[in-house]
Amino acid sequence: MIVTTDQLFKLAYGKFAVGAYNINNMEQTLGLFEGNIKSQAPFIVQISKGARNYANPKMLEAIIRAAEELYPEAVFAVHLDHGDEQTCYDCIDSGFYSSVMIDASHEPFEENIAITRRVVERAHAAGISVEAELGMLGGVEEDIAVDEKNAMLTDPDEAKEFVERSGCDSLAVAIGTSHGAYKFAGSQGLHFKRMAEIQKNLPGFPLVMHGSSSVPQEEVARINAAGGALKGAKGVDADQFAKAVPLGVTKVNIDTDGRLVWTRVHREYFRDHPEGFDFRKPGKIFVPAYADFIAHKNEKLLSAGTLASVREALS
Repeated sequence: MIVTTDQLFKLAYGKFAVGAYNINNMEQTLGLFEGNIKSQAPFIVQISKGARNYANPKMLEAIIRAAEELYPEAVFAVHLDHGDEQTCYDCIDSGFYSSVMIDASHEPFEENIAITRRVVERAHAAGISVEAELGMLGGVEEDIAVDEKNAMLTDPDEAKEFVERSGCDSLAVAIGTSHGAYKFAGSQGLHFKRMAEIQKNLPGFPLVMHGSSSVPQEEVARINAAGGALKGAKGVDADQFAKAVPLGVTKVNIDTDGRLVWTRVHREYFRDHPEGFDFRKPGKIFVPAYADFIAHKNEKLLSAGTLASVREALS
């Protein structure tokens, strides 16, 4: 059952965070749905501009529609991740997406509001939820690249004004995370005090954490042992997710970790089977491995075991 993120957030706020996972192909989609059914959690399927360019929007839609039939128990939103204005309009007009993110965080404050407001008006007319972003995360992910010196935390007072004037349904805030596999050095972590200040200004309003992959060191070590060269990769401690939930964080984006699982499975398979060329064989290993990864993340997000109550509330 496809729902809007707004519907999920109303049920999740203060209780759990909804995992938002990016997909690019069939194997990721199957693992994503199996993992969420295994852990009995609602979730968000995220499609980025890069995924749309890679797999074609019609192909991605067909894969998700097929998964919806294969897993009728699933409750999820289909969300455009980090869209520009035109891509948001394309997704709204497609009639398939239930939620879009307009990312104009690189623009000046007033222009960010103006762009977001235009997208909100068009999306709400179609019954679609809108996520916006204020503040800038450092790091690199697909076509997003922000030097750490230009990264900045979200200002709580600006957040309140931004939401009131833009009309967005949720807000991605910069609270210490960053995109990609190279997130933190030393003991750096999430800025819980800043989260609390934003929540105080926006009580009951859903906040979103981007760049929240944990970059498990076991995955990094196994990738490197199989020929990889990931040096110094470190992510968000997954145990911090539960601490963020009471502070208004209702959606947590996780992409890099899924890529690490894919890379580890395929590197190890072809290392151990140098004669191999059947890509379906590592694919069959990846799907259950990714499902286990998703189920584990949902435990950390506190969303595991909530599917039945969510379905009942939305019925």
